[in-house]
This record gives sequence, structure tokens and C-alpha cells, in this order.
Amino acid sequence: MIDGTTGESTMLFSYTATPKATTQEPFLAVLRELAQAYHAFSAYSATHVRQLGLTPAQFDVIATLGNTQGMPLSQLAQKTLITKGTLTGIIDRLEEKGLVRREVPVGDRRSFLAVLTPAGETLFAQVFPAHIDYLRRAFAEGDEGELEQVRRTLRALRGRFQE
Repeated sequence: MIDGTTGESTMLFSYTATPKATTQEPFLAVLRELAQAYHAFSAYSATHVRQLGLTPAQFDVIATLGNTQGMPLSQLAQKTLITKGTLTGIIDRLEEKGLVRREVPVGDRRSFLAVLTPAGETLFAQVFPAHIDYLRRAFAEGDEGELEQVRRTLRALRGRFQE
């Protein structure tokens, strides 16, 4: 919180633990496990996506655009978690491959939609189900109840950071 008269922070830290004590916080093990799980998933997924002839970012764009009429770059960036600057380069490369085209929406000539071409739709129809089958193998040992518990736990954790 910022003091309205001085512009300085009025936030007081009530936690005065030593550096050694802070390295033993129980939540750090959770964060470490979460980060390692994400990295393991990312490596597992990327290996298969590369076998399909795409980069992980290209796959993400094609998978997001599949079964849609296209979407503005800002919405695509939000759904894929790829920055708009990086996304522009990915769209350029997918356009060069004939998988994506840019369309100017009616009534808004300042922006464009990224749309899968027929070749992009065909590729989506091939690679998306194949990748889902590949990922299914990693989740095969968990039952639906366990997966739902993990989903709820992760959602609650995300909510704590978004408050």
C-alpha cells in the first residue's frame, strides 16, 4: 500500500525470520514440486510435438485455432500464454508453411484474425488427436477422482496468487 502523502510504501513486513528459517518453509517444497512437474510435462509434451514436425509454440497455436473461425492475435496470445511479439513471429512461420492466414475482420481494418488454412485444419485434425493420445498415456494410471482432486488443488492454488 502506498502512503497518499509521502508516496512511500506503508506495508510493514510482520515476518522477520532468518534466511535459514525461510529456506525451510513448507510451501517451498510444494513450489519446487510444481515447477518440476511443469518442466517434466513440458519436456514430455515437446518431445512428441517435435516428432509431429512442429515446435511446441506452433502446436499450441494450431491446437488453439483448431475448430474455430480464427481469432484476434490478442485473444490468441491470451489463450496460448505466448506474448504478442513472439506470437507474431510464430504466425509468420506458420503462414510461410501455408498453415495459417491473416484475415482482416469486417469493420476493423486495424487488426487481423489468425485463421487456419485448409492445410492447417488438416494438420490440426491429424496432430491434435495424436497428441491427446500421447498425453493420455501419462495420465493412464490416475483415475478420474484423482485427476479431479489435482485439478481442484491446482485451481485453488492459482486462486491464491490471483487475489
